[in-house]
This record gives sequence, structure tokens and C-alpha cells, in this order.
Amino acid sequence: MDDSIFAISQTGLDFQRLRMEVIATNLANANTTRTDGGKTFTPLEVVASTSSSNFGKVFDDVSGESMMRGIDNVNVIERDVTPRMKFDPAHPDADAQGFVHMPAINPINEMTNLVEATRAYEANIKVMSAAKSMAARALEIGE
Repeated sequence: MDDSIFAISQTGLDFQRLRMEVIATNLANANTTRTDGGKTFTPLEVVASTSSSNFGKVFDDVSGESMMRGIDNVNVIERDVTPRMKFDPAHPDADAQGFVHMPAINPINEMTNLVEATRAYEANIKVMSAAKSMAARALEIGE
């Protein structure tokens, strides 16, 4: 994996963009009682990991090699949540007791996550912009 600041920020941008897409999917399906497969929509979330095992030592290891890394692995997983039960016996998807299985999606939490992902995306853009400016200034010094 390329460990330049541009590559690291790009992995952050990609991760946050995917988070925003997944949050939008969750919000769009907050009232979906049945998917094409016939089951209740399960909320999704994005999980990321990096190979850097020692975050406290991010700048250099003993050999002088950079320990800074971007995101290595991104997965979209279904949340392990129980569907909400809504009493609505007239609904076509109601069970024998009159309850409809609804996705366990809290729109307030989803919107909070969306704002967080948006701010993190913006922060990665600022990092890339600052790195670009520093590189341009370094080229000017050499002239």
C-alpha cells in the first residue's frame, strides 16, 4: 500500500463516502417492511481496519520505515439488531398477532452519523489540500 499522505487521505475519503452511502440506504429503508427476499431490512454499517498495530508509534519504527497507513480493509456488514415491532393489524405484512417487523433504524442516530461522516470527509479534503500546498511551496523553494 502506498503510504503517501495523498494515498492515506484517499482511503479516508473513500471510507467516509461509503459511510454516507450506507447511511443514506439505512434512512431510505427506515420504513421498509419487506425486502425482495421477503425479510425485514437489516440496517447496515461500514467497518474499517488498518494493518498498523501500534498506533502510539505512527511516525517511524526502529528501521526508520513509516508506520503511517491508510485504511486497508473496508466491509459493509449487517447490524446485529432486533427489528422494531409496530402494532398495525391492517398492514399487509402484519403477523398473526398484528405486529409488523420494522427495521431497527433510529433516524436521529443515522443523521448524527451522517454529519460525522461528512465532517470527516471534509477533514480529509483539507489534509489533501494542505499537502498539495506544501508540495507546491517546496517546489518554489527549489527555484
